[in-house]
Amino acid sequence: MSIITEQSRARAAGTLWLRLAALALPLLMIAPAFWNGYPLLQWDTGGYLARWYEGYLVPSRSTVFGLYLHYGESFGFWINLAIQSLATLWLLQLTLRVLSMMQTARFVAISLLLIVSTALPWLASMLLTDIFAGLSVLSLFLLIVGGSRISGFEKTALFVFTAFAAATHSATLGVLLGLCAIGWMVRPLLGPSLGPSLGPRLPMSGLAQASLTIVAGSLMLIAANHALSGKWAWTPGGTGVAFGRMMQDGIVARFLNDHCPREHFKLCPYRNELPATADEFLWGKSMFNTLGRFDGLGDEMGTIVERSLADYPAWQLGAALRAMGRQLLHVATGEGASVWIPHTYGIIERYIPAQVAPMRAARQQNWELDFDTINRLHVPVALVSMLGLLALLGHALAYRRLDDLTLLAATVTLALLGNAFICGVISGPHDRYGARMVWLATFVVLMALFRAFGDEETSPSA
Repeated sequence: MSIITEQSRARAAGTLWLRLAALALPLLMIAPAFWNGYPLLQWDTGGYLARWYEGYLVPSRSTVFGLYLHYGESFGFWINLAIQSLATLWLLQLTLRVLSMMQTARFVAISLLLIVSTALPWLASMLLTDIFAGLSVLSLFLLIVGGSRISGFEKTALFVFTAFAAATHSATLGVLLGLCAIGWMVRPLLGPSLGPSLGPRLPMSGLAQASLTIVAGSLMLIAANHALSGKWAWTPGGTGVAFGRMMQDGIVARFLNDHCPREHFKLCPYRNELPATADEFLWGKSMFNTLGRFDGLGDEMGTIVERSLADYPAWQLGAALRAMGRQLLHVATGEGASVWIPHTYGIIERYIPAQVAPMRAARQQNWELDFDTINRLHVPVALVSMLGLLALLGHALAYRRLDDLTLLAATVTLALLGNAFICGVISGPHDRYGARMVWLATFVVLMALFRAFGDEETSPSA
């Protein structure tokens, strides 16, 4: 009798610790911000913050995300981080639940492993759109395959979240649009989920709802642009960023050398002085500033982008594939967070003076942020996780097994490829673009490992 009592006490104590750990997860998910003493900032943060105050559109700076940040100003932006932390944990547990893998111990273990070994907590701790890029892939997947396994309220929440995420960044919208398009194409080729009575693996209603989030996100962005700038317009800047990548690959210099003898371009006098990188051209002290930046050079850059695609198709294709391949390998955490970011500091000082003191006191602004040690773990984990995705898909193909976890693995793989193509081809390879997505691969691989080696005797509520 005493043995049974001791076992009961031990089980109760274990359950208590699990629940305490689960309650602590929202704080651990934004632990980097607590350690920093202030939400993490990045060069782009200032551009988003300024949208409310400046009343005009800026290339690649979503007004929707700007409004989201603006409403958190009075709380020192901590409410934004709380939303990002809770949304992350909500989607992690909902994914486990939809795939019939939700157990408290498993959820806590996977969450802690992601916090330690991936960029996820750094993304959740930063005032930037990047956290929504990966989370939106999960929310889109759940909206499609969730069916009767999620409630009407959860479907509504997933719809709103996915639409908002799509509106925060054009690259995120592009990835989600590509996933929906592929879903519609492969739907007729996939069989029923568990039996003919349960319908297709990719229900038409789920795909329709997911596709409508793209429409809703686009309308949300256009409406926000009109509200803040008075213009019914899309956020500008796509061709300008693509121009920078083509310049970096040498295509712009070749185009100018081929056409300047016969045609007049503002850049012709500078064709032998172009910077080596897109970042130097767009954000450094280059002729881009001399010629009026996007206002003075935007149309010309768009013309060069369009015409160079027609003039050098093989070169463009090769450059695009190389950029995509390099982007897949650029997965280090923290790019842009441990450098001097005077634009963002200036925007906060100009428009949000109440935040200047806590911002200046943060570790980040005192050069105490270093990702070298972190990336000794994060980079290998990210690369191994991507290989793990391929192994999962290869195993499923070999055994002709297509369950929901395999579908999720395929979705994440396509998202990583789509993200690498869009970001690598348009902007050029950057670690930041890879890190914001690759944690999804780690999540899927952890789920597969826990399913294969976990204790299946543990009760779902354990």
